[in-house]
Amino acid sequence: MAQGNIFLVGMMGAGKTTLGRALAQRLQLEFVDTDRVLVERTGVPVATIFEFEGEEGFRRRECAVITELAARDGLVVATGGGAVLSEDNRRVMRDHGTVVYLRARLESLWERTRHDSSRPLLATPDPRAKLAELLDHRDPLYRDAAHIVVDTGAQSAASVVGKVIAALREGVRGDAA
Repeated sequence: MAQGNIFLVGMMGAGKTTLGRALAQRLQLEFVDTDRVLVERTGVPVATIFEFEGEEGFRRRECAVITELAARDGLVVATGGGAVLSEDNRRVMRDHGTVVYLRARLESLWERTRHDSSRPLLATPDPRAKLAELLDHRDPLYRDAAHIVVDTGAQSAASVVGKVIAALREGVRGDAA
């Protein structure tokens, strides 16, 4: 089994929080969601942080939280979709645990996020096009950060969690989809 923390990366709507909770429960580890930590610390929603500090300010706060969590051990950490934009975040996560890229196709991501008004990056005239643009830009960064890639698709959460656990036990590096 993997040593250190398990960091879940992937696009908004890939299932990082849902699968992270289930994975932590199965492995009897503590679950932490970086966005939830930021909301608790600031007392405002992520969208408000974006509104007042911009994406750059949000990313600075996110980087500090990831660095802090990486210093701990035995966590399943659901990161924000853009956490991989920072090379420092990618390095810190890789150095302090196993990074699992929860990969999802655009159609699945769109289906899961299209009615969610709490996603500041999708507050555009064409949110589906923005989601596609983000996926195109971030996919290589997720791959760069990841030790393991698992497709989330239309499978049940239990099935995906099972694949992640199997890959962690086998020490798989690369696609476990």
